[in-house]
Amino acid sequence: MSDFTVSAVVREDQGKGASRRLRHNNGVPAIVYGGEAAPVAITLKANELKKLLENEAFYSSVITLDIEGKTETAILKDLQRHPAKDMVWHADFLRVTADSKIKATVPLHFINEESCVGVKVGGGKIAHQLTSLDIVTTAENLPEFIEVDLAAVEVGTVIHLTDLKLPEGVESLALSHGAEHDTAVVSVLAQKGGSEEEAEEEAGE
Repeated sequence: MSDFTVSAVVREDQGKGASRRLRHNNGVPAIVYGGEAAPVAITLKANELKKLLENEAFYSSVITLDIEGKTETAILKDLQRHPAKDMVWHADFLRVTADSKIKATVPLHFINEESCVGVKVGGGKIAHQLTSLDIVTTAENLPEFIEVDLAAVEVGTVIHLTDLKLPEGVESLALSHGAEHDTAVVSVLAQKGGSEEEAEEEAGE
């Protein structure tokens, strides 16, 4: 269920001063919470975490936390970064089990854009309304990304949430609130004339 392992140690000293000292010593203060166990303050190694964060899949995967030899599965729930420097300020992890029902945000991967019929034949241009999708699923079914195939999409076509092919056990969070939340994901607009305005207007709706 997890392709990523993060090593951590229990953090005894807490507070702003302690966190500041941690960061000066290549540490990142973090917390793991949720489930039946109490929240645990932990420390991660900044350079190891930075390397993991370079992988897009890390943000939408179940992670194994190795806390002084004891492992827990979790997802990255929140990440605070320094406003000016390339530093992680704090990380929050939520404990999960295989059947835990979770809300997550996963990236959308648009494929076959260059061979899209609406672009290659129709001379249109692709406009992305969304680049990620909020989903509800179980931890074991959490996808790294959602694929959107644009190969057969023609000029003037708008792909909505209901048009996406979601993996088994994955539900759009927006659509769970009703059909009126069926927003546009991506569209192929005509390059000139009224068709473009009509396609943009449809995408807006």
